[in-house]
Amino acid sequence: MTSLLTAATAAGWIDAVVGGGGLVLIPALMMAFPQLPPALALGTNKLTAITGTTVAAVTYARRTKLDRSIAFPAAALAVPAAGFGALSASSLPADWFRPLIMALLIAVAAFVTLRPGFGAVQETELVSRRRKFAVIAAAGCGIGFYDGVFGPGTGTFLIMMFTSLLSLEFLQSSALAKVVNVGTNTGALTVFAVQGQVLWMLGAGMAVCNIVGAALGARMALRRGSGFVRTVLLVVVTGMVVKLCFDQFG
Repeated sequence: MTSLLTAATAAGWIDAVVGGGGLVLIPALMMAFPQLPPALALGTNKLTAITGTTVAAVTYARRTKLDRSIAFPAAALAVPAAGFGALSASSLPADWFRPLIMALLIAVAAFVTLRPGFGAVQETELVSRRRKFAVIAAAGCGIGFYDGVFGPGTGTFLIMMFTSLLSLEFLQSSALAKVVNVGTNTGALTVFAVQGQVLWMLGAGMAVCNIVGAALGARMALRRGSGFVRTVLLVVVTGMVVKLCFDQFG
């Protein structure tokens, strides 16, 4: 049990900074309970993750610039999109997603590495209303569905989308990502709960540790700034690629 609580704390910290905590917590659940059905692990992870993500979102909203005209509509769209994704999860094998997600994550790592100034400061470029609408739709519907059906890298993809398309710094993008992630977790958790795929007592216990990790991660990111978020993003992306490669080929 101690290992699960430690994993929940670490997952909360990672989720609060750049996303990707599920790649820590879900394997920990599967190792602690080898006979646990994957759907139960996913549903329990969503219960744990939504608590920490909500705490992180509130922390960011209080202490950094948050564009609510983007965050709230995208989060609202993400709820049904992620719910539909969760409904589709059993009919879409994970093997279909892993090669594509690995390629995207490698591209993200290469892009961020080769452009050291990317996401360091907010650019002065004016963003049109049409582009904002497109980003809201893509983040809410597209990434929302993806988080419900598969999930790894959701926070990272949201941060990259907001940074590249809205000319934001990493810290602001991470704040937006947390709000949208609350929406994706809500939609997916609702479906898993209706299907009876949530271990409520276990998830609630891990949620306490997840909240602690999320609070620490959000405060550390706010204190250290976008350079810190960029470094953690690269480390987490590398870890996700290794984990997905192992799942696919190992």
